This record gives sequence, C-alpha cells and structure tokens, in this order.
Amino acid sequence: MVYPTQPISLFPFFVLLLFLSSSQFRLTVTEPTPAAWPLQFHSVLFMNRSGSLQKVDLWYDWPNGRNFNIIQNQLGKLTYDLEWNNGTSYIYTLKPFEKECRTLHVSVGILRPNWLDGATYLGQQHIDGFLCNVWEKVDFIWYYEDVLTQRPVYWVFYTGYSAHVMTFEVGAVLEDAGWQAPVYCFDDAEKERRKSPLLESVGARNPYGRLMTGILHASN
Repeated sequence: MVYPTQPISLFPFFVLLLFLSSSQFRLTVTEPTPAAWPLQFHSVLFMNRSGSLQKVDLWYDWPNGRNFNIIQNQLGKLTYDLEWNNGTSYIYTLKPFEKECRTLHVSVGILRPNWLDGATYLGQQHIDGFLCNVWEKVDFIWYYEDVLTQRPVYWVFYTGYSAHVMTFEVGAVLEDAGWQAPVYCFDDAEKERRKSPLLESVGARNPYGRLMTGILHASN
C-alpha cells in the first residue's frame, strides 16, 4: 500500500465554510414580475359570477387610446362597452335589439400597459391546467399568468367575477369602423329615453371594463 508523502490541506474547505456561514453572505431570489400588456391585442374571456355567465370579446388598443368590451350574456342581449382614454364610455346595443345607449364619464381612462406594476407576488398555482405566477393588485384583482409563456390565464375580481382567458392574440387590431358608437349615442333627446335598467346595470357592474378603474384610482 502506497501512502501520500504530503498531507492533504483542509484549508480551502475551511475558507469555503467560513464564507458560506458569514453573515454578509446572502442568497437572493428574484421574484418574477408580470409581463406588461401588449400595446394592441384581442382576447376572448369567459366570465362567471355565481353561475351568471358572459362571453367577452376584449379589444385593447393603447396607441389609439381605446378599449372595447363586447359582452354576450348567456341567452341575453349582446352589449357593447366602448371606452376611450378621455374617460368616456358608450354602453349600447345594436340590431336586432332595441336601440339603447348609456354614456358614462369617469375621471380616468383605460388601463395602461404596465398597470400591473407594483402588484404583490403571491407565488405559483395551477389553474385551468396551467402553472401560473399569481399577483394581487390593490385588493382589487388577482392575476394569473402562465409561467412558460407569460400570457394571462385567469383573473379574479374582488366582486366575485372570474375570467378564464380563452384566446390572447397579440397585435390583433379591430378596424376603425368597429370603434364607432351608433349615432343615437350622441342624440341628447333620445339618450335619456333609451336608457334601460340593463344598460345601467352593465355600466355599474361591468366585470372587466369600468370595474378596472378601481385599479387606476388606487395606483395613481
């Protein structure tokens, strides 16, 4: 049997142990940050609140300062919620339904692409078959984003509405003609007559649109 002629030095190992145990050594784990919204996109959402179902076509167009929610209530009216960055919204119906329009004015416009800045990270959770990072924004919305693609998957609003994101088309743009509210939205004499409880309700409780202004108010 051959023995080493020089003793093995343990000094490097002691140095490493001292370094790892030093109070100045910190292992930093960076929390993920939510992706900013694309400047323009189209998304189909399925909304649910205690069994009340809606399908929402969402068109977001930040460069042109506009946001559009086309809301189909289950076996009900198709309602249009057209929002502009100046704080004006037109909530209306088209044929074959009776002509109705409700105009709203709020102090803030549409959501900024970086509206999730400052959200509180809550960790990861599986939802709808996707592993998601989860954030909470000002006790208003819980936002689930796919870990792999950073696409939104699921949202929960403080009102109890939940949104399942079915499609997310980055860069999709609705043609300009589609953003035009009907002429009866601008007829003052007719606007009052054509207000309905349904449109009042949609304006007050729209689960995606003007509910989101709570985020803007809390963030500013």
